Amino acid sequence: MKYLDEFNDPKLARRLLDEIRATATRPWALMEVCGGQTHSIIRHGIDQLLPDEVELIHGPGCPVCVTPLECIDKALEIAARPDVIFCSFGDMLRVPGTDRDLFRVKGEGGDVRVVYSPLDALQLARRHPDKQVVFFAIGFETTAPANAMAVHQAKRLGLGNFTLLVSHVRVPPAIEAIMTAPACRVQGFLAAGHVCSVMGMAEYPELAERHRVPVVVTGFEPLDILEGIRRTVGQLERGEHRVENAYARAVRADGNPAAIRMIEEVFEVTDRNWRGIGRIPGSGWRLSEAYRGFDAEHRFDVTGIRTEEPAECRAGEVLQGLVKPTECAAFGTTCTPRTPLGATMVSSEGACAAYYLYRRMSEPALPRKEMNPVG
Repeated sequence: MKYLDEFNDPKLARRLLDEIRATATRPWALMEVCGGQTHSIIRHGIDQLLPDEVELIHGPGCPVCVTPLECIDKALEIAARPDVIFCSFGDMLRVPGTDRDLFRVKGEGGDVRVVYSPLDALQLARRHPDKQVVFFAIGFETTAPANAMAVHQAKRLGLGNFTLLVSHVRVPPAIEAIMTAPACRVQGFLAAGHVCSVMGMAEYPELAERHRVPVVVTGFEPLDILEGIRRTVGQLERGEHRVENAYARAVRADGNPAAIRMIEEVFEVTDRNWRGIGRIPGSGWRLSEAYRGFDAEHRFDVTGIRTEEPAECRAGEVLQGLVKPTECAAFGTTCTPRTPLGATMVSSEGACAAYYLYRRMSEPALPRKEMNPVG
């Protein structure tokens, strides 16, 4: 299959690994931002094939995982209402709120439906004018254009029974938060290729320059990831901190201008809470004033939400790259995909789920390596 089989070639993978080994002379810690990259890394054992000098830190790049608990609880409260058809992508149904999930609400009689696009939810609103149809709009920059288009169409059609429950987050402010955290060990980033395919790379050079870290836009297949690592390690060894595009078959410097225009029309930048991390300034989108009437939080006036995370769950530390999933005592015991404590065990892009799925149930404890200042 074009652009798939070619990027799984074991001979080319070995060649890239040899180049990384030959290049890395000192310990370096790199973060892959995207949960899809994390999944591919664990599935193919890329982190175990790398030389000891190169450590991969899993970042908060799973949109399901970082959706804040208070937003999940708001979704549960809205979905339980008798006049609501609540629509979501399937991976959100198992994400635990404070005391239940959307599957539980559905089992208790709530009209919760899995859809494959926000436009599916829009069609439900047209077919059921007597119901309030709510779409759970989560995700990074990649899902924002489709969600913006759904609201744009709803306004054009005059659909007064369609709303979005919005929990969109943006990657560049998250990188800023990671780099300014006191415990940060990250020295280079593998940027999410699909995010850059939408938004382009304009926000990254300033981040790379200010924090003196290389940022390499990277794809998702094994050779994509190894090439991203090779380029990042090469920059670190040379004392460079540039933005490189290692995913040119999908990413242009200016991204997708039509998608960006749609996002800018419908959404506006806001501060956003990230589950397990906290509030990151300017890290999210909300519906702009012109589209505020399609905001489910405003329409349903969801207030008085009190949240509580399980004390034994360390998903927040996993999302910040402070610990690996296997360092959590609940991992694989009280916390499994069937009985998840946190969102990182639910989503297919969550680090905990990836470790569990590919039987990475334990790893030898490795001493923290001394990091070299970049540049």
